[in-house]
Amino acid sequence: MSTSLPISEALRRKRRRDVGETVIRYLLLLCGLVSIATTIAIVVILFWESVQFFRDPLVSVWEFLTDTQWTPLFTDKHFGVWPLVVGTFMTSAIALIVALPLGLLSAIYLSEYASARTRSILKPILEILAGIPTVVYGYFALLFVTPALQKIIPDLAGFNAISPGIVMGIMILPMVSSLSEDALHAVPKALRDAGYGLGATKFEVATQIVVPAALSGIAASFILAVSRAVGETMIVAIAAGQRPVLTFDPRQPIQTMTAYIVQVSLGDTPAGSLAYKTIFAVAFLLFLMTLSLNVASHFIVRRYRQRYE
Repeated sequence: MSTSLPISEALRRKRRRDVGETVIRYLLLLCGLVSIATTIAIVVILFWESVQFFRDPLVSVWEFLTDTQWTPLFTDKHFGVWPLVVGTFMTSAIALIVALPLGLLSAIYLSEYASARTRSILKPILEILAGIPTVVYGYFALLFVTPALQKIIPDLAGFNAISPGIVMGIMILPMVSSLSEDALHAVPKALRDAGYGLGATKFEVATQIVVPAALSGIAASFILAVSRAVGETMIVAIAAGQRPVLTFDPRQPIQTMTAYIVQVSLGDTPAGSLAYKTIFAVAFLLFLMTLSLNVASHFIVRRYRQRYE
């Protein structure tokens, strides 16, 4: 009898632990299913509303993809999405010109040159930039960066692509720097020691050994930064303007895809109208663009990770 009580108590504890593990497992499964269902619902809604938009006799897929005028809110309606696409890529390209080199160089410094104490101080300070609301960045671009640039570029309009592009680059800088630094920091120390053993300098080890070995993570950070820049809303909505004109001059006002969605969603356009349905077509195209970037990121990571394993 003296040994049966401890055994029965142990069995009860095991059953309670098994029940707890089962509950946790199903809760985690439920969370995963909710996220998957949400993604599927978003895709289905965007696709269905886009189909309804293109069923209208005034709209054609060919015009949407080839016309260079975008005036769905005007009396003379045109549905060529290229002005929005060009505006989106123009601001994103400027942001990447700012963020990619600065982010990679700061990552190399933090990983290869900075001491542990310096790294523990600078990296959190750098990541604070990621916590600033994008609306603050937008007004910073409009009220500070644009006037400063107008002193250098006299023909720069009050709304333009340069100012929000630069500020977007500052915004995504922590993403590039942090992810690239993590990739560089994960390179085995033996590779660095081998380079030093062959007489290489610290700069040669960093640029010719560590960076190529961490190329998969660096490339992934670059493409994720591109996706973040393409999908940015508030900065371009505030500082880039609302002029959907096809132009390659970054000094002029433009309108991006996300800024147009914000403009229509403000409530001035009647829900269910043809102009209102354009936001779903634009959003679906934006989704396809970001999805393509994420697929490319996954492909690059797999390819270069196999090379350096």
